[in-house]
Amino acid sequence: MSEKKKEFIRALKFTLLSISAGVIQIASDAVFNELFHWVPWLSYLLSLILSVLWNFTLNRKFTFCSANNVPIAMLKVAGFYLLFTPLSTWWTAMLTGSKVGWNEYLVLIITMLINFVTEYLFDRFFVFGKSIDSAKKK
Repeated sequence: MSEKKKEFIRALKFTLLSISAGVIQIASDAVFNELFHWVPWLSYLLSLILSVLWNFTLNRKFTFCSANNVPIAMLKVAGFYLLFTPLSTWWTAMLTGSKVGWNEYLVLIITMLINFVTEYLFDRFFVFGKSIDSAKKK
């Protein structure tokens, strides 16, 4: 199979698995918002953590087929989220606050799209780059 086709399939798998993580994030965010009436930034933060754990686990196994060291890979992903989480939590608080007043679900969707693109690139080239397909039987 050509490298272009492999990369397309990898991107497609990442997209589909990220959609499942997105469902987890939106559903848990809705529960935290609507049932518990938490402030949007806290609902977002906890739903993001659930989503990241799900997404990392599935994409490591099925998209990148990586046999690399799991704790090291997870630390790299944690590093990504040490930057992304405070920024996205901050802009969620700012955009949904009384000064701007955007709908929390609109902000969540925009944030998820930004996260999707940046995380794919980070995972593809930094977290799993040299270990892609290392778990596949040859």
